[in-house]
Amino acid sequence: MSAGECVEIIVNLARMNKVRDIDTINDTITVEAGCLLAAIQAEAAKAMRLFPLRIASEGSCQIGGNLATNAGGSNVIRYGNTRDLVLGLEVVLADGRIWNGLRGLRKDNMGYDLKQLFIGSEGTLGIITGAVLKLFAKPASIATAVCAVPSVQAALELLALSKQRTGGQITAFELMPRNGLELAFKHFPAYRMSLDRLHDWQLLIEFSSIDEAVSQQERIEATLSEAHASGLIVDAAIAASIEQSRSFWAIREALAEADMKEGPTIQGDISVPISVIPHFLDSCSSEITKAVDGARIVAFGHLGDGNIHLGIVAPERIPAEEFLARSEEIEGIICDQAHRFGGSVAAEHGLASMKTDAFLKYRGDIEQDLMLAIKHSLDPHNMMNPGKVLKARPVKLSTG
Repeated sequence: MSAGECVEIIVNLARMNKVRDIDTINDTITVEAGCLLAAIQAEAAKAMRLFPLRIASEGSCQIGGNLATNAGGSNVIRYGNTRDLVLGLEVVLADGRIWNGLRGLRKDNMGYDLKQLFIGSEGTLGIITGAVLKLFAKPASIATAVCAVPSVQAALELLALSKQRTGGQITAFELMPRNGLELAFKHFPAYRMSLDRLHDWQLLIEFSSIDEAVSQQERIEATLSEAHASGLIVDAAIAASIEQSRSFWAIREALAEADMKEGPTIQGDISVPISVIPHFLDSCSSEITKAVDGARIVAFGHLGDGNIHLGIVAPERIPAEEFLARSEEIEGIICDQAHRFGGSVAAEHGLASMKTDAFLKYRGDIEQDLMLAIKHSLDPHNMMNPGKVLKARPVKLSTG
């Protein structure tokens, strides 16, 4: 091997898939990084507990990856991102030492909260091999509904109303556009929406409670009835069974695939303050349409936490190669608009190597210097997932 060359090693943790402990008094589960998310959910359910991280790939993704990327999903509005669900970590460091931070403590002020450095670091600071995760009481009552709203602004007002009427017991609040649902029904013809017809904007809403005496079905009916009387919704359907609730969720999850099945697609994953989502969508759509006349803009996602996914589908008249060659330009428009409205260009899919330039552009020298200093301290030889998150070579913190 010549000077300057390096050997890349891929570490597969799939065989580290044991649940080490479940503590139903402390409400924690200790797992190895190779455990599938769905398996952790199932183990929690056996103990009459809930592990609330919920994403479309839960049947195939490993918890180590969820931790390394700080996965979000549809339950963030109620339970937070992955980092909010973690009490302790076990990490293999770049120098070969193993940090055992597997503590099930909810109060621990003995120095820096080191686990938070590794969560969301995308493997650039160390390899997460284990975690102590929070468990929650299993909901006794769940209600799911889809409804049509006259505007995204009306959807935000319904969100505020729902928070007031439920005391914050909203598990999910998902935005679904007409054009996205039309593509979903086209490419997944077995799916059906329970509304009389599609409107420009639909919502999938879920309430849940651990109180057996409180019927979330009655609560969601009352909330939607009040919203209808106030003009915040124009149509609604409440799931009458677990099967119907699952069918509602299947339609929502199909949105992520439907635009790609339709044709060449350029995607974006951004977050903005919830209050400015309508303005962001209007402005971003306008700028994209100016750049690519006829582009189909499918905007959907987690309205309740400000995370919007965008799928920009190529106009039929433009060849795939020509459209995809403009990926950097279109992604730049999306990122510029998110930044303009005080948002993030990497909401839940991380930076990896594709958005390293964006970090410096939108966050600036100080944040990059701080992160480089952390990287240099923990991984001075740039061994751990080089080229991800931070593009520049590690350097000491600038004092100039």
